[in-house]
Amino acid sequence: MTIKNRRIVLASRPKGPPTADNFRLEETEVPEPKDGEILLRTLYLSLDPYMRGRMNDAPSYAPPVNIDDVMVGGTVARVEGSNNPKFAVGDLVQSMSGWQDYDVSDGTGLARLDKEMPQPSLALGVMGMPGFTAYVGLLDIGEPKPGETVVVSAASGAVGSVVGQIAKLKGCRVVGVAGGADKCRYVIDELGFDACIDRREPDLNENLAAACPDGIDVYFENVGGAVFDAVLPLLNVHARVPVCGRIASYNATSLPDGPDRTPALVGLLLVRRIKMQGFIIFDHYETRYRDFVRDMSGWLADGKIMYREDLVEGLENAPEAFMGLLEGRNFGKLVIRTATD
Repeated sequence: MTIKNRRIVLASRPKGPPTADNFRLEETEVPEPKDGEILLRTLYLSLDPYMRGRMNDAPSYAPPVNIDDVMVGGTVARVEGSNNPKFAVGDLVQSMSGWQDYDVSDGTGLARLDKEMPQPSLALGVMGMPGFTAYVGLLDIGEPKPGETVVVSAASGAVGSVVGQIAKLKGCRVVGVAGGADKCRYVIDELGFDACIDRREPDLNENLAAACPDGIDVYFENVGGAVFDAVLPLLNVHARVPVCGRIASYNATSLPDGPDRTPALVGLLLVRRIKMQGFIIFDHYETRYRDFVRDMSGWLADGKIMYREDLVEGLENAPEAFMGLLEGRNFGKLVIRTATD
């Protein structure tokens, strides 16, 4: 039976939340590697919130996905064929092959993984881009100090769960915000946060204030929206706010109703001398990645960092899983398994 390359392409740009109609599953011929190239078979595909922004035709830190092009995404892949002396058949690599079964690469940008690693998908989670994002955002921008209060939105997710655990290692009081009682219990009982607030409860502002009696020194921003509104009045003088994402507004098609709150925000930043800094993790690989690998490998080996994967079987299920990610239906790092390793 002839092997085909299944791939999921961007069929149309979403207006508001993505729907199944925005994606199309295609079958094409498996590409042939040329001289200096290798054929990659995707084993695991990472689904992450940033992909929603890449579906828009709007200026950003990275170009949008073109209509009819393969959806972008980080992958763990196995070398199936090689015309490149640097890679052998059977090697495992971390790549950006996107939402497809097969890809051809000249080796640029690939990171070789240990073929014997028991869980290669961790290279897409706690040992990959999400874990690195948590590490740099908290330590380099948040600069947590022992005894300070750190609040983390999306606390059970791939980034937030690591942020909170690193903050605990640095001697901080850590309060998470998550969606639902099950996630909040996990954040406290399994990850070791001091408290976790359910963002779906009607008394979000009051509950967060009660959990932070001494105010907030570091707020790791993944969400925006109502969670940011609840955090803002609790920020202390000289608080730090690493801005990693704003998933609450990714599907928005217009500005929220109500008065312009920008002057009030700017005034608070000024009066309380708050540092609020956005960052894109791709800017930090050259300077900080080796430190991250060293520290995170040690923490994992010592059992000081816990992680959870939300594993979905089958490339064909990626669109539905991605739509669920934007609604908060995933529990842990969302990964699609496309083939056995």
